[in-house]
Amino acid sequence: MSAPASSPVVIDAEPLPRQDEVLTEAALAFVAELHRRFTPRREELLARRAERRAEIARTSTLDFLPETAAIRADGTWRVAPAPEALNDRRVEITGPTDRKMTINALNSGAKVWLADFEDASAPTWENVVLGQLNLIDAYTRAIDFTDPATGKSYALRPDAELATVVMRPRGWHLNERHLLVDGEQVPGAFVDFGLYFFHNARRLLDLGKGPYFYLPKTESHLEARLWNDVFVFAQDYAGIPQGTIRATVLIETITAAYEMEEILYELRDHASGLNAGRWDYLFSIVKNFRDGGARFVLPDRNAVTMTAPFMRAYTELLVRTCHKRGAHAIGGMAAFIPSRRDEEVNRVAFEKVKADKDREASDGFDGSWVAHPDLVPIAMASFDRVLGDRPNQKDRLREDVDVKAADLIAVDSLDAKPTYAGLVNAVQVGIRYIEAWLRGLGAVAIFNLMEDAATAEISRSQIWQWINAGVEFENGEKATADLARKVAAEELGHIRAEIGAEAFAAGHWQQAHDLLLKVALDEDYADFLTLPAYEQLAG
Repeated sequence: MSAPASSPVVIDAEPLPRQDEVLTEAALAFVAELHRRFTPRREELLARRAERRAEIARTSTLDFLPETAAIRADGTWRVAPAPEALNDRRVEITGPTDRKMTINALNSGAKVWLADFEDASAPTWENVVLGQLNLIDAYTRAIDFTDPATGKSYALRPDAELATVVMRPRGWHLNERHLLVDGEQVPGAFVDFGLYFFHNARRLLDLGKGPYFYLPKTESHLEARLWNDVFVFAQDYAGIPQGTIRATVLIETITAAYEMEEILYELRDHASGLNAGRWDYLFSIVKNFRDGGARFVLPDRNAVTMTAPFMRAYTELLVRTCHKRGAHAIGGMAAFIPSRRDEEVNRVAFEKVKADKDREASDGFDGSWVAHPDLVPIAMASFDRVLGDRPNQKDRLREDVDVKAADLIAVDSLDAKPTYAGLVNAVQVGIRYIEAWLRGLGAVAIFNLMEDAATAEISRSQIWQWINAGVEFENGEKATADLARKVAAEELGHIRAEIGAEAFAAGHWQQAHDLLLKVALDEDYADFLTLPAYEQLAG
């Protein structure tokens, strides 16, 4: 217990090096105030999610909200103009906030770094606190790193060459078990946002930037309204001007896709854009329409590209919505991790990345994500060809786009089916990712792709969906719980042979196997894999 005895905040964790620089009494008081003021509303919104999911189960459909039609019809409102530091976002790199990644991401040549406390970070207390410390050190240029394995040293480039940081806190559904206020766990979102904002808001203003955020897993405009109220309170608390905070919302749930304009409207003084996130979006479709019948059964995840009709409807509506309201439209992730051994693998993958980024730039996106510094020049070239010297293309209003409500959930418009190889891949990625997550790693290279919690979610959700839909694969086998168990057992054997008995025994492989099967096979579908996984996460 390292908080002062008189404090209402209790830290239930072993002390960490330099934690007192992050967990100051004043910073914890701010987090406590966020919790007391806003957690009751968070609880109401989480309950509303469950009610909405029950309604989707009953109707198997979604529509644009009739009660907010006036907001969509009013052509006069716009979000606040982008600050200079966020005006050009043509390439953004994503990754967790460990010390090496912090330096490499800032140095990457990307315009923006999404500093991730969410899907790319397993929420151990060490990752939560030391990630905050690494950002403080970066802003004060007190950060360096020497790799103990290679002896290679890392240091920051000059300030003018560094990426602008947009920090992503955890989603509304996750608590932080190590931080208690009045005996209650504080939502992880308030811990991540609160500590970062408290320590860095004024420092960032002095650097000519500001406290910028990505908001994950938003499901409605009412959740965006809560964030806006948090921002208003925080800026008053810190004595900085309203509108200093800027937020980009990830449209990575199917319900949010029907409320894009309303989400921007709620955040309009603080909004800087929307982002199209592929894996969580597909996960959300499965989760919400999991009992909607055969027409909602997704094929293998890698067969669902952004050119699928229902995905194209989503991305084009996002661009049109953003530009209609003066906001940035940010495209999806290029997750390829270059091979140091196979140049042919790289050549084929780089061509695919280029084609994907060329499509986004030509569709009107103002920027896009990559997972690795080697992909920054490829994505940059795609957007440079379209943008030239312009910082963005928000003047492209895409008035040719006309997306109907049914287009967004026309999953059966995709001419592809689940395959046995897709089941095997889902099991492989699920086990391998969960094992790394249980060791405290949230961003993991698996089969030359950077995987995070979102890809594990779509993997286990597809296993669940295919079994419950009675899918028959092309080899004649039917998706069953027994087949999933057989594939998972075979994968454990392959991993043991691949890494050796000693390394296998030292890992969390059986635990990861068991957890994947639990969330993939339980009749009672878990809303988020990370909820039961967090109960098993050490540290």
